[in-house]
Amino acid sequence: MGLGVRKSKKALLVLKDGVVFEGKSFGAEGEAIGEVVFNTSMTGYQEILTDPSYKGQIVTMTYSQMGNYGVNGEDPESQAPCAEGFIVREYLPFPSNWRSGKKSLGDYLKEHGIAGIEGIDTRALTRHLREHGAQTGVISSVDPDLESLLEKVRAFPDIGAFDFVKEVSSKEAFGWRQDLWRWPEGLALQGEKADGRKKVVAYDFGIKFNILRNLVHAGFDVTVVPAQTPAEKVLELDPDGVLLSNGPGDPQTVTYAVEAARKLMGKKPVFGICLGHQILGLAMGGSTYKLKFGHHGGNHPVMDLLTGRVEITSQNHNYCVDVKSLKGKVELTHRNLYDGTEEGMRHVEFPVMSVQHHPEAGPGPNDASHIFSRFRRLLDAR
Repeated sequence: MGLGVRKSKKALLVLKDGVVFEGKSFGAEGEAIGEVVFNTSMTGYQEILTDPSYKGQIVTMTYSQMGNYGVNGEDPESQAPCAEGFIVREYLPFPSNWRSGKKSLGDYLKEHGIAGIEGIDTRALTRHLREHGAQTGVISSVDPDLESLLEKVRAFPDIGAFDFVKEVSSKEAFGWRQDLWRWPEGLALQGEKADGRKKVVAYDFGIKFNILRNLVHAGFDVTVVPAQTPAEKVLELDPDGVLLSNGPGDPQTVTYAVEAARKLMGKKPVFGICLGHQILGLAMGGSTYKLKFGHHGGNHPVMDLLTGRVEITSQNHNYCVDVKSLKGKVELTHRNLYDGTEEGMRHVEFPVMSVQHHPEAGPGPNDASHIFSRFRRLLDAR
């Protein structure tokens, strides 16, 4: 499919509770099945699609038009799209932006086998998910039988039955030197010398590239290790600190990560982001709970309780740590001002800190990016 050519084949979206939406297919033909969630960001669809935390999920964009600025080689947050499917109100196949390549969003999805549906009432779908909760759904442009699709959806296990981290994590350790995007040179590299840089090992549970870029920008020498790397192997590398990254799915499925975090606390400073935050909560003996429809988007106000500052944050999670279940082991550091849920904590004894939101943005506002410097100061203090 070339630029400007619109696919118009009929497609269906069927939810587990029987609600059906009819639209048009774009991207890859076929079927996509997963947990349907909505994202409130107005831009950043390429970063959203390539965020490994969306593995197992079909993403609905609440903003009305997608595809208008195309895709490029610098915005992906991983090697390829990770979302199972994509739902939009209106797909625009005529990208117009100075950073856009020669590929449309539809071509990009097709190239990676991601099914999309456009032309449905995403406002109605979003309200339905808010009222009834995130649920399994299927997008299909090949099966017009509603009963068949509903049977497929209802037979599909809930997202908590999968360990998606194993699917999105790197298989081998690697170093990272890329810094943040700067005008006009684009994505820069750190200098060859690591003088003055703190050595950090980042667990890849589905890590976003912009987390790694922010670590470099904050003065870290970064090594990334696979999700199932034992704590003993990390300690042999003798880092100054350890980062537990974001990632997909239910934190209770990644028992190997919880065990590693438990062994690292008290021996190395640890920083957790999103899934990493939840893993720390479980490693300390606490519990997690699932939100009704999750937090996904770039406009979530969070109060930093250490400074009193309110920051607009990027979010992508369905689970939260029940800080009360930690029974005084941590201090709450951040709170979501939409619904009062826990957004950050620090251990009262060990150098351990974590946030539920995404300080690296990608996409989203950069209000919380200073948290990487806070982690650096935590290491400097030691």
